[in-house]
Amino acid sequence: MEFKIKLPTLKISQKELLDDLKRVSSLVSCTTLKRAEYERHGHYACTSFRNHFGTWKKALENAGLSRGRNWGATPQDLFVNLKEVWVKLGRQPKYADMKIPFWKFSSTTYAHHFGNWTKALVAFEKHVEVGTTAEESVQLPESEIVHNPIGRKTSRQPNWQIRFMVMKRDHFRCVACGRSPAKDPEIELHVDHIVPWSKGGETVTENLQTLCIK
Repeated sequence: MEFKIKLPTLKISQKELLDDLKRVSSLVSCTTLKRAEYERHGHYACTSFRNHFGTWKKALENAGLSRGRNWGATPQDLFVNLKEVWVKLGRQPKYADMKIPFWKFSSTTYAHHFGNWTKALVAFEKHVEVGTTAEESVQLPESEIVHNPIGRKTSRQPNWQIRFMVMKRDHFRCVACGRSPAKDPEIELHVDHIVPWSKGGETVTENLQTLCIK
């Protein structure tokens, strides 16, 4: 009698596996997954991922998911993401608002980095204030110094902290037409100088306003 092992045929495609990983990731609002967590919500056995990708880690990477709780995310990354969410909603985000894949980082990521959601908001506020109070001490790039006969103190482009404070002051609405991303997701807001920079206007909150792209 001849004994011969027959390996199981892989009938599940990689796309099906990756799509299900992303589905479960969205369901639990996290950019990574543990095997046990996937087994509770997933449609396939974890061995299928090993058969297709070699390891669980590689399967997560192919799905665009991180191997841990966003270990590569810096506080700056989290602050910028929170600013984008705040501007889009037109209000202070709630814990339940921070869901993957709508935003890059989930509320659990903020809790992991800062201790809890409230501490994350406090840290964000302090970071914005520091960036705003330093607006007049911004070092001008050499390219701007050459074209700066007026002797300005500030750079032409406001940093994201200043842009955020201006939009917050203007209630995340265009001061010209009143439109807001909170009511129309297609609206894109920008921060512009009131007295043009080319005519000596400084990049400070008092000389900036929120306008829609139109």
